[in-house]
Amino acid sequence: MKIFIDSADLEEIRKACEWGIIEGATTNPSLIKKAVEKMGRKISMEDYIKEILRTVPGPVSLEVIAVKAEEMIEQAKALYKKFSPYGEVVIKIPVNPSLSEGDGLDFDGLKAIRRLSREGIPVNCTLVMSPEQAILAAKAGATYVSPFAGRIDDYIRIKMGMKIGIDFRKEDYFDPILLNKIVDFKISEQLSNYSSIAEAYKSQDMRKLVQMIQDNGIISGVDLVAKIVKIFRIYGFKTQVIASSIRNARQVREVAETGVDIVTIPFEVLREMVRHQKTLEGMRDFMADVVSQYREIFEQR
Repeated sequence: MKIFIDSADLEEIRKACEWGIIEGATTNPSLIKKAVEKMGRKISMEDYIKEILRTVPGPVSLEVIAVKAEEMIEQAKALYKKFSPYGEVVIKIPVNPSLSEGDGLDFDGLKAIRRLSREGIPVNCTLVMSPEQAILAAKAGATYVSPFAGRIDDYIRIKMGMKIGIDFRKEDYFDPILLNKIVDFKISEQLSNYSSIAEAYKSQDMRKLVQMIQDNGIISGVDLVAKIVKIFRIYGFKTQVIASSIRNARQVREVAETGVDIVTIPFEVLREMVRHQKTLEGMRDFMADVVSQYREIFEQR
């Protein structure tokens, strides 16, 4: 599994690359804008992107901002031509750029992916929220697909009536096992109200209860990634899966267990991954136990 950094902050990117674990990066225009403003000195967005590409030892995803296929293709070619001399450019294309029902743009992302892939421009298909979307992106020729694990977790919690910032923080771990146990308990309590299994199965109350804790059969963001990885392996799709919208270290471990190709991780989650209270305690004990004779070995000239 490769590790990309999900950041446009050049200081964060440089530090993470110095750690020797980063093999690529994902960015978006708003993150780049914030990072440029944070620098507090005059630098163009174009020069800032070039510096990111020079720093990262691998693919860097840059995003188009159009929604129509021809415009996305034009922007993708411009980005690739302008920045590929400075590093390994990948173009982010949304799987479905539609902004409203009926605008006729549902398939424009796939059209753009097909054209760009045929012209040798690597594409990261982004905003993937279902295995169905991932299948279409792979068939269109995407180099990568990026399922948004954290956003699916948020979506399921919100479906249950929870509120971001009140009932949960985005960085909180989403526990589908606990949730399913709770629902199983609720169902077992209510089964006595039905004369048969068939009656319970047809019950709208039962159906709503189950549907509330999933998204069309997807029980978590990690489950979304796992199902896409499984489908791609079955059919031999060459498209690589980038687990995206990662919120915490445990989520990284769980998507790694799916066999995902790449996980793109925010800087603070990378820091969380390397820390453990018992490791800190062990280091303190170790340093306290170093005898003077052993220390002298390193002081000899």
